[in-house]
Amino acid sequence: MTLHKEGKATLLIALAGVLAVYAILRYFLPENDLIHGLWLFASLVIMGLVLQFFRKPSRPLTQNPNQILAPADGKVVVIEETTETEYFNGPRRQISIFMSPLNVHINFNPISGIVKYFKYHPGKYLVAWHPKSSTDNERSTIVVEHENGKEVLFRQVAGAMARRLCWYVEKGQNVEQGKEFGFIKFGSRIDIYLPLDAKIHCQIDDKTVGGQTVIAEW
Repeated sequence: MTLHKEGKATLLIALAGVLAVYAILRYFLPENDLIHGLWLFASLVIMGLVLQFFRKPSRPLTQNPNQILAPADGKVVVIEETTETEYFNGPRRQISIFMSPLNVHINFNPISGIVKYFKYHPGKYLVAWHPKSSTDNERSTIVVEHENGKEVLFRQVAGAMARRLCWYVEKGQNVEQGKEFGFIKFGSRIDIYLPLDAKIHCQIDDKTVGGQTVIAEW
């Protein structure tokens, strides 16, 4: 397990912050060992939280052209038929995965194929489970066309705490199933829109592992 590249700047800022506070405490309260000890403990907790949030686990690459993998670690909170209005303008099967601050926040390609569509939308920061978060919040939408001609849309959705979406794909790019396509800083959700004939292999409240858990099949 290593530190994800998106966490390096945050780690340095956190380290500088805790050292600055400690220097101030040492200057104004040089003899107060209790305060110094409490801040040392708090500093370890803060640095530990940053490290665990930006952790990058080592996972074997799993690829199967008949399977659709979970794009993120988290909990399945939505499985429903809906009308997708940004790209398909028609009925699709939606699966939504909620990521808490304790989850790995790397996002993984659910299928291999060619990126046919990408668009970033600035927006609000409603809580990730709000019904309108998928259409009103800051979000990025990616559509990948599989070699079988079917298309899958997946959407990064910012939440009340998530203030930065990161993505590493662009239109026309070839992507591989199970490899990273992005990162979301601080709890949020991923929505994935599948063809209606896809066979769903997950249930509400299931825990998923990004790039590993099979959520559907063609």
